[in-house]
Amino acid sequence: MNLKTMFFSVSLALGGAAAVTAALAASEQDAARLGKDLTPVGAERAGNKDGTIPAWTGGDMKAPAGWKTGAPRPDPYANDKRLFAIDASNVDRYKDKLAPGQLEMIKSIPGYRMDVFQSRRSCGYPDFFYERTKKNAASARLGANGNDIAEALGAAVPFPVPHNGAEAVWNHKLHWRGEGFTITHAGFIPPKGSDSIGEAIVQEESEMSPMWSPSNKGVADAKGIEYQLLNVFTGPPSIAGDATLAQYNVGKPNDVWLYFSSQRRVRRAPTYQYDSPQLNTENLLVVDQYMQFNGPLDRYDWKLAGKKEMYVPYNTYRLNSPANKVDDVVKAKFFSRDHSRYELHRVWVVEATLKEGMRHMFPKRTLYIDEDTWMILVADMYDAQGKVWRTAEMGPYMAWEVPACVWAANASYDHVTRRMVLDRVLAGRKEPDWLAAREGRLKEAVFEPDGLRRATTR
Repeated sequence: MNLKTMFFSVSLALGGAAAVTAALAASEQDAARLGKDLTPVGAERAGNKDGTIPAWTGGDMKAPAGWKTGAPRPDPYANDKRLFAIDASNVDRYKDKLAPGQLEMIKSIPGYRMDVFQSRRSCGYPDFFYERTKKNAASARLGANGNDIAEALGAAVPFPVPHNGAEAVWNHKLHWRGEGFTITHAGFIPPKGSDSIGEAIVQEESEMSPMWSPSNKGVADAKGIEYQLLNVFTGPPSIAGDATLAQYNVGKPNDVWLYFSSQRRVRRAPTYQYDSPQLNTENLLVVDQYMQFNGPLDRYDWKLAGKKEMYVPYNTYRLNSPANKVDDVVKAKFFSRDHSRYELHRVWVVEATLKEGMRHMFPKRTLYIDEDTWMILVADMYDAQGKVWRTAEMGPYMAWEVPACVWAANASYDHVTRRMVLDRVLAGRKEPDWLAAREGRLKEAVFEPDGLRRATTR
């Protein structure tokens, strides 16, 4: 090795070491901000300059007096008065605080409006969650491909101070709702040009993950499993007994099994991901639209475009009460506007652009991620001409027994077909069991092909 080559090698090694040292120092500085100017999960603790977004003071962690776990969840803000409504007559006044898809929905759907209420930063989590999040701030990292999570403690926010879009999306993908839960809900796809809401598509859903355990030591400890899901359709009769079992993996394709009651057999579905149509949704939803976005990140480049103030669904207790009647909540074109609540919150904006050589029906997506929960509250999906194709919304509410902010009802509107999918409706059902895994009512064995057979032949 000549002197010049040796000098270059030493310089490169020293430069690499300096970069690692600088990255570690930056991570430690990020961690030191948590619980100070940032909340324990990485949101801005202070309110905004106008006072329309309040400071975070710990969240509303205490259940209303007299409420017991399992009973219909009361709305602690039922006495809040509507501040104003955004509709077709005044929407341009508020367009800087709306997603393009929201703007289009208000302009194009007759009778659609957004009722805006006082902003309440109600979401909070247990102390152990905050402690683990602080550890992640200093040590969590993505893999060399920039897509997969390589190291992070579960039951925590992986990247409370994200430096790129992929980190922010992983915060959403691993947002915590307890150790595992069961929920019975209904979906509705109102027929086009009809005042009918359509048949109820009823599902019994279970979700669990080793990454949600407070004792999780990281991705390796979770055996590379992001989370597991079992959906069993119980109605209408034409699809009753059909089921989906999915294991979402880190760094490799998801494992999916399907059961069709008419065939009475379980079969592997290796292509049921990305933009494959979701079962029983009339091609109005694709697989990676579940939870606004799920599955591998590898087909997109992810840009963290900054933050903005935005009107988003929030504190959705009224919409998600099982005590509601279905007809009161589900309308022919959208969720009841009288049951829907919007608030002004700060959101991270992540822009996903399809990589060269990759294929997906949505070449571009924009995700609006709540700073206090890391949930994607609004998602816009675009077509090849750059026009908004679909817009999806969901809003958090506090499950005091966990404690964590959770979600149920969500809506996806197709701007081309002018049709809405209204999903995970709790009206007329029962309160979700957010403690099912913690208290032993949900077992890991459910999420195996044999468990799928047992669930569909009960």
